Amino acid sequence: MPTYEETLEFLYSRLPVFQHIGAAAYKADLNNTIALCDALENPQNNFKCIHVGGTNGKGSVSSILAAIFTKHGYKTGLHTSPHLLDFRERIRINGHMIPKEFVVQFAESMKPLIEAISPSFFELTVGMAFDFFKKSEVDIAIIEVGMGGRLDSTNVISPELSIITNIGWDHMEFLGDTLQKIAEEKAGIIKNSTPVVIGEVLPDSLSVFEKTAAGKSATMTIGVAAPASWVEKCALKGDYQKKNLGTVKAAITALELQGYHFSERLILEALQEVISLTGLKGRWEVLHENPQIIADTAHNPDGLRETMAQVRKGLKGKLHIVLGVVKEKDLAKILSLLPPSANYYFCKPNIFRGLDAEILAREAFQHGLKGEFHDSVDKAFTAAKSRASKNDTIYIGGSTFVVAEVL
Repeated sequence: MPTYEETLEFLYSRLPVFQHIGAAAYKADLNNTIALCDALENPQNNFKCIHVGGTNGKGSVSSILAAIFTKHGYKTGLHTSPHLLDFRERIRINGHMIPKEFVVQFAESMKPLIEAISPSFFELTVGMAFDFFKKSEVDIAIIEVGMGGRLDSTNVISPELSIITNIGWDHMEFLGDTLQKIAEEKAGIIKNSTPVVIGEVLPDSLSVFEKTAAGKSATMTIGVAAPASWVEKCALKGDYQKKNLGTVKAAITALELQGYHFSERLILEALQEVISLTGLKGRWEVLHENPQIIADTAHNPDGLRETMAQVRKGLKGKLHIVLGVVKEKDLAKILSLLPPSANYYFCKPNIFRGLDAEILAREAFQHGLKGEFHDSVDKAFTAAKSRASKNDTIYIGGSTFVVAEVL
């Protein structure tokens, strides 16, 4: 039997990984997922689940819900992506990562099917999560969408509740070049006669969701204002978490209408312990004080707009920004949101999709952003720390992969 490290090497080398190579790994249908699930005797039909999609916030909403269910005594599965440090972060039960032995045995058992249908890395990971949750007999699983919704590999489940956090500009090359088209793809997770919560609506997206929900006889609820006590207690301190908490509040109300019971005391405890209960990282994560070092995985215009507003609000001293992005990002939309007064340390995340730091620096200069470029995230971060005084602020972001390398 191979080791866990050898198994990961096999999966990364044999299966196309979207996070690493982009469009070449994207499968625009559910055929492989259906074939995988059939081979596994459709494990997704053996546990209750909640399906969470959206442009921003779906990882946080999924993790908060998982923490709440765990705190209420449910054996709770959680599927998220991408991972930051360890592949096993993607698949957890009550916060504990899937055992290495299960990953190895699953991959070995699936090798004939891998050779036959050449699934993507994400497709195989989804099958692994479903199989693990079934065999572990979870009470409920929170399943985060990878990208889009309609054609996402996770979209073979029959959830208790569907959640769409919001709609924004991301992955337009796959989901469409208007917010309405993106909303149509995200709305693909709305199921017949299954309640759906829409966390945040825009004029361009509301009509899409209303039409889809009506066509499927799905009761639709809009996100509400987050209770002040939830915001105060939540260990996730990004200002954008207020919207996510409002989405979770609406989801809890929808679940209570289905017969679930929740205790306010246990919800508040779950919010306080959400990081330890789920392993969620990289969301307005304060890595150091004096200088203040903040890492955040926001990587599209809507996400960066929110984090930059919070940076400005709590800025200490001079601002230093360690910035890297992937090639397909709309640089004009992203760079226009960043403060010209900051010192920049441009870098390339260590993946094929990473945009060359010199190209990023050149584009940034056109938007009035000035700084230096480095050939690795580590060198950029080291330079920022050497330049920053104890009273300054360092922000690390632009890409999930930049944050992952720093962590």
